Amino acid sequence: MATRNKPLKIGLLTSGGDAPGMNAAIRAITLAAKHHKLICYGFHHGYNGLINQDFCILQPDDVTNIIHQGGTILKSARCPEMLSPTGIKQAVSCLIKENIDALIVIGGDGSFNGMLAIQEYWQGKLIGLPGTIDNDLDGTEFTIGFYTAINTAINAIDKIRDTADAFDRVFVVELMGRHSGQIAFNVGVACAAEQIISFENFDPLAQEAKLAKIIADIEQQKQNKAHSYLIVLAENLWPGGAHALGEALKQQGNIDVGICVLGHIQRGGSPVAKDRILATKLGVAAIEAILLERSGIMIGECESKITYTPLTKAIQHKKVVNDDLIKVYDSTASHARVD
Repeated sequence: MATRNKPLKIGLLTSGGDAPGMNAAIRAITLAAKHHKLICYGFHHGYNGLINQDFCILQPDDVTNIIHQGGTILKSARCPEMLSPTGIKQAVSCLIKENIDALIVIGGDGSFNGMLAIQEYWQGKLIGLPGTIDNDLDGTEFTIGFYTAINTAINAIDKIRDTADAFDRVFVVELMGRHSGQIAFNVGVACAAEQIISFENFDPLAQEAKLAKIIADIEQQKQNKAHSYLIVLAENLWPGGAHALGEALKQQGNIDVGICVLGHIQRGGSPVAKDRILATKLGVAAIEAILLERSGIMIGECESKITYTPLTKAIQHKKVVNDDLIKVYDSTASHARVD
């Protein structure tokens, strides 16, 4: 980057759903910016911070002892105003007023769409960091928060399995992931779920046939004197969700079913080591990308190497659950005996 009389000003915000490891990324960006003598502006409550001109100058002391904290010290929020040209122009107006040279956004596809909208009105550098538990962004093997989310779900389901074993019960556990089966398949395999119902293996048009197979499998398990039966369900998939599936099993199979919707518990908690390390590596890489005058990209990691992916490609949702993981499930889950 060309020599400047004044230090570069970097804007930073976290947007959309929070993910464990966002604070680790904030820390890395702040410290890397200080190392390169850049000024780091932290905008509060996502894009609302730009629109409302709500920000602070981040210093190393502000990010001391936050690497282990869940959530985000900059706070996050949805921002409906960013869906209109007026709101976008307000955000850009703040960037121009504060002489921001580059903006780093930690979030998912909605957050990246916000950057693409800003790009139409602003000439500064735009860098995205993949911060979402859903692991549904292209161009990176894993997203910040994914590792912690699956560990949280595994710990919860292990406890549910204890209760299910004690009473020889069937449980349906609904996991987050929006429209991706990454969490459901990884958690289901790790917890030895008898059934994983996800976007990769369930057709809503064949709902009744799937239900009949599950009932048949549960009956077979009873004859084999199995102690419990666990169904892991991806959210936004089965019509009516876990409660509707549980009610259908009761009505059509006379099966007593326990229901657990883990929900937002998966988004909280102290990030595990892999999320802390990934977030730190990507945060430092974001500052380096700005110094290299890169823009309109998401920083990711594939095969332990930093990658740059155009924002337009990162949000295409072409990433699918690894075929090997699906094969593992197909070979080990109980449903393979009745399909």
